[in-house]
Amino acid sequence: MDIQKDLVAASATPIVLSILRQGDSYGYAIIKSVREVSGERIAWTDGMLYPVLHRLEAAGFVKATWTTAENGRRRKYYHITSQGETELARLREQWDVVHNALKRLAEPDNTGA
Repeated sequence: MDIQKDLVAASATPIVLSILRQGDSYGYAIIKSVREVSGERIAWTDGMLYPVLHRLEAAGFVKATWTTAENGRRRKYYHITSQGETELARLREQWDVVHNALKRLAEPDNTGA
């Protein structure tokens, strides 16, 4: 099953912030985490992720720092800020409302009215 692009785009911010809430990370590792937590059903690309990260950084939700890995390669690590924590809580609340509405509508005795 392919997940519609609109849903993937709408979920990108809370997913990225949730990953970063678990600890600082860099682009490729975030992409890998998304694949793993979605059971390989969401496959982001660099071209999809980096604009999200740049937007989150511009909004003050994440902060980026360059570090050099043991292999000498420079990586840009992202860290969730306190503003990002607040935004994540707000977004989770919204997703919960939508999820619960869909769940209630799926109940056999629910007429949708």
